[in-house]
Amino acid sequence: MWFSSRLNTSLALVRQFIRPYLIINIVYYGLVVISMVYVTLHPEIQAMLTNAVLESFTEGPMATVFDAYASGNVLKSIALTFGVNFALASVLVIFVPSMIIPFSGVLMGLFRAVLWGLLLAPTTPELQAAMIPHSLTLIVEGQAYILAMLGAWILGCAFVSPRSVGALSWKEGYLQGVRNGASIYLLVAIVLLVAAVYEVLEIIYIVPLLTP
Repeated sequence: MWFSSRLNTSLALVRQFIRPYLIINIVYYGLVVISMVYVTLHPEIQAMLTNAVLESFTEGPMATVFDAYASGNVLKSIALTFGVNFALASVLVIFVPSMIIPFSGVLMGLFRAVLWGLLLAPTTPELQAAMIPHSLTLIVEGQAYILAMLGAWILGCAFVSPRSVGALSWKEGYLQGVRNGASIYLLVAIVLLVAAVYEVLEIIYIVPLLTP
């Protein structure tokens, strides 16, 4: 009952803000494509970023995620992927900054889209093969971040225009915006869980069959 009610609230907010939701979709995936095209002309950028990402996943806290994938531990990989993507990439990187500076989470999400494009552009035969299954991960996981960005947008709108949410002050508008924005995160969690399951199965079982 609680889950159904919260899910309906999340979906109602998406419908209410359907125009910014669609615009964020277009801009987000557009930036991914533009960045992919750009990095094909400057492959040295992709090489530099790839080395930095590999280093971050083989040293320090993120090494746990790398080890789970490398060992083929599916359940652990799913749990860690979901946890990192939800708690870190969605909440701490997108929503929390928006609680301090309105709309800043939208910019953080768009920056992520640029990084994805630069990192995942199929510039080599190996990446071309890997991106056949991984493109779906990019689309589904990207959708989760777009929803998180919508939550940041909803929060910002309530703060800038308190009366739009029936509030009489910026403080009341801010608090209502936080509640409304946070409501979107049930959808974010659902989409990220689906993305994590597919990503883990894809990387552990499918990609090795397609790449030498």
